[in-house]
Amino acid sequence: MAGILSYDFVLHAVEAAFLASITCGFIGAYIVARRMVFISGGITHASFGGIGLGYFLGINPIFGAAIFSILSAFGIRLVSKQTDIREDSAIGILWSFGMAVGIIFIYLTPGYAPNLMSYLFGSILTVTSTDLTLMAILAAITVTVFLLFYRTILFISFDEEYARSHNAPVETFNYLMLTLVALVIVINIRVAGIILVISYLTIPQSTANLFVNDLKKIIILSMIISFAGSITGLFLSYYWNIPSGATIIFVFVLIFMIARVIVYLRNLKQRNNSISDR
Repeated sequence: MAGILSYDFVLHAVEAAFLASITCGFIGAYIVARRMVFISGGITHASFGGIGLGYFLGINPIFGAAIFSILSAFGIRLVSKQTDIREDSAIGILWSFGMAVGIIFIYLTPGYAPNLMSYLFGSILTVTSTDLTLMAILAAITVTVFLLFYRTILFISFDEEYARSHNAPVETFNYLMLTLVALVIVINIRVAGIILVISYLTIPQSTANLFVNDLKKIIILSMIISFAGSITGLFLSYYWNIPSGATIIFVFVLIFMIARVIVYLRNLKQRNNSISDR
C-alpha cells in the first residue's frame, strides 16, 4: 500500500476521489431527491458536444463541455416548460444533438484526438493538477451553496409547490442547481467518464437512501460510500490493470447489492420478531 502511494499520479487519484465524493455526494442527493436522474443523463451525454467543440477550437475540452452542459440543462428546462414538448422528449433531443455535434467536431479536427477514451469511460489515474484545482473550487462552491441555502434546497427538493407558497425563489434556485449539476457532471468526467459519471451521482446516494431518509444523512453517508468505493475500485484497477472508472462503478454496484441484502435480512428479522411477539 505504501509503495503505490509513493506515485504522484496515485496520490492525485486519491485526492480526485475525495473531491468527487464531496461534489457528487451533495449534488447526487439533490438529483435523487428531485428524481432528476434522466435529466442528468441527458446533460452528461450532451456535454460530449462541448468536448468535440473544445478539440476543434484548440481549447481545454472540459471548458467546452461545461458551457455546453449548462446550456443543455437550461435548454431542457426552457423547452419543457415553455413549449408543448415533453421533458423526456427534450432530453432525448438534446442528448442526441450533443453526441452528434461532438462526433462531427472531433471528425473535423485535424489529426488524432488524444485521450478521447478517458472522456468517454474515465481515467482517475490521469487527473492533473489543473483538474484537482477545478474540482476543489467546485467542491467549495457546492458546499457553500448547500450550507447557506439548505432549507430552501430541501423545500424545493421534496415539495416545490410548498416552497412556492412560501415565496421561495424557486426558479432562481432551479437554475442555480441545474448549473451546479452540469458543472459537477463535467468536472467529474475525467474521473468516471461520460458513460459512467451518472453512476457517481446515483448509486452511492441510492445505497445511502436504503438506510436513511434525511437529506443531510443521505449526503454524508453517500460521500462515505462514494469515497470508500472509489478507493477500493482505484486500487483494484491498479493491481489488476483494468479501467479505473469502470472498476469504481462496479464496486459501487457491489456495495449497493450488499446493502440491499442487509436491508432485506434486517426487514425479514423484524417481521419474524413481530410474528413471534404475537
